[in-house]
Amino acid sequence: MGRMESDCRIPMSCLRPRILALHALFWILVSLRVFGAALLSEEKTTVARPVTTPCWQMEEFVVAVECFRCNTFQSKSWAACIQTGYVEGINCTKSNKDEYKSCRSTLMEEHLFWKFEGAMLGLTILFALIVVARQRSLDRLASEKVRRQIESI
Repeated sequence: MGRMESDCRIPMSCLRPRILALHALFWILVSLRVFGAALLSEEKTTVARPVTTPCWQMEEFVVAVECFRCNTFQSKSWAACIQTGYVEGINCTKSNKDEYKSCRSTLMEEHLFWKFEGAMLGLTILFALIVVARQRSLDRLASEKVRRQIESI
């Protein structure tokens, strides 16, 4: 009879301290990269902010023009267009100023939703194929092991 094999599917070489340390280091570096990028993007947006606070942040306002997409010229010249690419015209009630405020369009939100749904469907199909392939591989190994055990009798 051959030696007994463990039911553990994780190779023992993956449990070595050096390998575990390398995995931990890899995930720490990935985390730092993600959080560092988030911090850098926040710093960039704080630099681009105007010195004066917009009236709509300090007082009540009325939406005069519904949310619309910025054209190429507006995207480059209006600070409000930089964040989302959509703006709405507002009128501050106390100061009676007309300003533009960045907004999120329902069309843009719907587009982002369907992109997300498509990505999730694609990942589901990919991982289902990986699971099927892995299961077939394991079934082949198990039947080969059984065949070898029968031949050794």
